[in-house]
Amino acid sequence: MTFFDRLVTETQSEREDFRSISVIQTAISQGVTKELYAKYLTQAYHHVRFTVPLLECALEDCGVGDEAYANALAEYIAEESGHDEWILDDIKALGADSEAVRNGRGGFACRVMISHAYYLVEKESPYALLGMVHVLEGMSVELAERAAGAIRAGFGDTPPNAFSYLTSHGALDMEHVRFFEDLVNGLNDTEIENTIIAAAKDFYKLFGNMFRELGEELLAPAANQGASA
Repeated sequence: MTFFDRLVTETQSEREDFRSISVIQTAISQGVTKELYAKYLTQAYHHVRFTVPLLECALEDCGVGDEAYANALAEYIAEESGHDEWILDDIKALGADSEAVRNGRGGFACRVMISHAYYLVEKESPYALLGMVHVLEGMSVELAERAAGAIRAGFGDTPPNAFSYLTSHGALDMEHVRFFEDLVNGLNDTEIENTIIAAAKDFYKLFGNMFRELGEELLAPAANQGASA
């Protein structure tokens, strides 16, 4: 069994929990409202804007013997630069205030996820970031493949041009997943491998909490209407 296969096998429970989140199931089967999609893009912006800084942080912490990983991080940095701007363009296409998003802050779940990423990289191992990469890129591909069509269809016959991040980023991440698989299969270090698996388990939960928080926002208007009736 390759390490990538082991990683997938040992995080299966956390991945299935992520897939079962109500708002994700709704997006796949029914699409979402423009308002909820804008809220999703807002949270996406506030974690994607930290992708390059986190990669740079991991790169700074690399030492002797980490040359292959350092080279991979440098490649990731070059490819990920500017992706946060795609999201702002999509938010603007929805008619929402992209500058308010740029100058705002992510939700609590998003902030906790990013904070934990910095903690793992700085206090445990720069390789822990690969656990986050595995979860976010893998789930981005899945969401792009399974949910983008339903979300777009939910806008009717004339959907806005607001899907560049969801669709294009998903296609790019398919290439990144293959690159990631080759990278981790070449590590051959049990301690590093265990670090990546532990981090991936964390990030399935933390990334999932971002969607759970969106689901709570979806339910809040209905609850308020019921209370005022």
